[in-house]
Amino acid sequence: MPGYFISFEGGEGVGKSTQIARLAAALRAEGREVVVTFEPGGTELGHAVRSILLTPGNHVTARAEALLYAADRAHHVETVIEPALAAGKVVICDRYADSTFAYQGAGRALDPAAVRSVMEFAVAGRWPDLTLLLDADPRVGLRRARGDGAGDRIEAEGLEFHDAVRRGFLDLAAAEPERFAVVDASHSLDEVTMQVLRAVGERLL
Repeated sequence: MPGYFISFEGGEGVGKSTQIARLAAALRAEGREVVVTFEPGGTELGHAVRSILLTPGNHVTARAEALLYAADRAHHVETVIEPALAAGKVVICDRYADSTFAYQGAGRALDPAAVRSVMEFAVAGRWPDLTLLLDADPRVGLRRARGDGAGDRIEAEGLEFHDAVRRGFLDLAAAEPERFAVVDASHSLDEVTMQVLRAVGERLL
């Protein structure tokens, strides 16, 4: 079977990790080979980039932030995603280029055209076949993500930033309805899983 590329997107604390694990299990039960990966950090190089980007207290300017994500993504595509797809596997990635459009483009207010140009270079034409956007109010997600602390460097940003990120994601989904499936992540875990499996089943199973 041909490979298939699924990305999960959304703000902080929307439950991507749980839903990715459940989807991977369902696909494996159907006999598909599945590779689960994530950004930033899905490679050794990415692990180092992740530490720079997410460690609280690190000062990273907005453009440098976008370029670090791009460097991680370019390496990730070449060394993990493309080989798995070429082998006919389903690749499920926790965050991909749309996160940069939302976080750095909308959240950091960088020039959207410049961000897209950098991302197009980084992904080298490899866009997801399906993007599942788990959508929830940032006020709910941030409580989950931060727990009793301030969270990582991105989670610690203020509500204005996270509201802008959410709007950025929803704008992306509205612009590409053929690729995106928007999932209401405010429901119970099982209800969200049903929405995810339904969206994937319409395209893949």
